[in-house]
Amino acid sequence: MTTVLDNPEKIKQIDKSNMLNDLAKTPDYCRDAIERAKQVNVPEGVNPKNIVIVGMGGSAIGGELLQGWLREKLPIPIEICRDYTLPAYTNKDTLIFANSYSGNTEETLTAFLTAIQRKCTVITVTSGGQLAAFCKKLQVPHVLIPSGLQPRVAVPYMFFPLPVLMQKLGILSDIEPELQEAIAVIEKVAKANAPAIPLNKNRSKQLATKLVGTMPVIYGFRQYIAISHRLKAQFNENSKVPSKSDAFPELNHNETVGYEAPEALNKMQSIILIRDSREPPEIRNRIETTTDLVLTRANKVLEIEAEGDGKLAKMFSVLCLGDFASVYLAILQNKDPTPVDIIVKVKKELAKKSGMKERFDSELSKLG
Repeated sequence: MTTVLDNPEKIKQIDKSNMLNDLAKTPDYCRDAIERAKQVNVPEGVNPKNIVIVGMGGSAIGGELLQGWLREKLPIPIEICRDYTLPAYTNKDTLIFANSYSGNTEETLTAFLTAIQRKCTVITVTSGGQLAAFCKKLQVPHVLIPSGLQPRVAVPYMFFPLPVLMQKLGILSDIEPELQEAIAVIEKVAKANAPAIPLNKNRSKQLATKLVGTMPVIYGFRQYIAISHRLKAQFNENSKVPSKSDAFPELNHNETVGYEAPEALNKMQSIILIRDSREPPEIRNRIETTTDLVLTRANKVLEIEAEGDGKLAKMFSVLCLGDFASVYLAILQNKDPTPVDIIVKVKKELAKKSGMKERFDSELSKLG
């Protein structure tokens, strides 16, 4: 079968900003992120009672990945804050990671300033902007990462510094083997799904081909809830299609009833189930029962099987495959995956109305 996905020249014409090349560099970004975090001096004597990771979009997903990975490992609660306001409980016993790729995300900057006022321990990850300027003037530890990437491509820089910093703070230990296995699996998946690998041997191309003309609906569980959110966002931003995500077992208490909708509506959806060879029996039973009784009403039911041994490696194996699939789906629709024109327009309109930039500039000037 002839497909545009096996035509390198046509791919280059559509993928004008070469996002596929950025995806291929993901393992290098992971290694660089780790090394940059290792160079950061962190405060001593930090013993947080809770951790809050502040960020939006691609800058928030790193925190969500951390939360999912450590859910059954770390006794300290982790919360993701995708808003201007911090939870009321945040105080001097809170560790705040403020992630903003651009450094100019108004929600993150607002929450960052609140964290400083509440005397939280604050560490940031950014490529520059006003957040980096605040960190320099306030002497807040920060991981400075490369600029010039799309924030969603920079997820390695938004995730890998966090566990490294937590190890430096004494919150985590012995993480190196898990981090290195994750990078090795990312490298393997990236090579197996590269543009040069033909459709008949390329799982990401196969997945994208099956999704054409439908809305991807991704279902995960536990640590894969973050991955389902990531894939949903990638189909939105890269593929330029509606998408949604949900999680077992919660979806059995509400989402499944939605499949009583008219057949024509159900047939617009393609279900993607994230699977794991070691998934708990109670979750496996729910996935299989729900598929048999409900999900077959959709256009199709597809599965992504996690690869690797450790939890983190498995998470990133699915993430990496989904990233490639979202770009291939864009190419199949003759869409350049990189531009996000609507997001840019919304931000510009909000900037005109909010006055946030002027407020942050004023705050910076007060610091001298």
